[in-house]
Parts: sequence; structure tokens; C-alpha cells
Amino acid sequence: MYGRRKYHYRTAQEEMKAARGTASGTETILLVEDDEPLRKLTQTLLQENGYQVMESPDAASALKLAAGHEGAIHLLLSDVIMAQASGPELASKLRALRPEIKVLYMSGYTGDLIARHGGAEAGAALVEKPFTREALLLRVREVLGD
Repeated sequence: MYGRRKYHYRTAQEEMKAARGTASGTETILLVEDDEPLRKLTQTLLQENGYQVMESPDAASALKLAAGHEGAIHLLLSDVIMAQASGPELASKLRALRPEIKVLYMSGYTGDLIARHGGAEAGAALVEKPFTREALLLRVREVLGD
């Protein structure tokens, strides 16, 4: 006689809870997004999951924040296309100050389209807008490692 096996399939809600648990952290993130509502929402999302967030509406003020911050900044989370300077231009300048910083771009454009038009280096880490809470948190965790 064959024994009956019990399988537990997670509900969507259980999957989201699991993603939140594994995708949280305590690292410091420099968030640069020129769309204020999206910047504030993303900041809240990250902070609710344990991250320390420094936020900026543009590249110039992001560089000032980074230069004046004494602790580590583990991740730059930046929009690719902004008015004053692109995300990749900001990342290049920021890496001169903090070579160890990891970079994750966010954009409403696909990665291939961005790379073809010189918006970001090929193979750059990208989360596409609009993103879900889980997609953002998992992508941040992937880029940070651990």
C-alpha cells in the first residue's frame, strides 16, 4: 500500500511574506529618482524592510549627500534617465568617491533599449518600472548579495 504524501503549496500571500522575509536588509541605499511620488513610495518600501535610505531628486544633490555621509553606502538605486545627469553618469561619479558601491538602475524602458541608446552599460542591473514591492526587494537583495 502506498502512503499518502502531503504537499503544501504556498498561497500568493504566503509567497509574498516569504519574499519580504528573505529580501530585507540593513544596508544603506542612496535612492535617486526625480519623480517625487515614486521616490517617496520606494523610500517607504525600502525602509519598511529594514534598509537605511538616503533620498535625492537629482544627481547633483545625490553626490553632495554621498560626499557628506560618513558611513558606508552599499547601493545606488537610481533612475536611468533624469534631467541633469543620467543614472550611469551619476554612478560613474559616485564610484570615484566610493568604489565599493553597487548599482541598481530603475527604468520604464527595457534593458535592451537602454543599452542600445547608451543609457546604461550592457549587463547593468535593472528593475523595470512599474515594479511590485516583491520585485524591487528581491532585485535589491540580489544586487547587494548575501
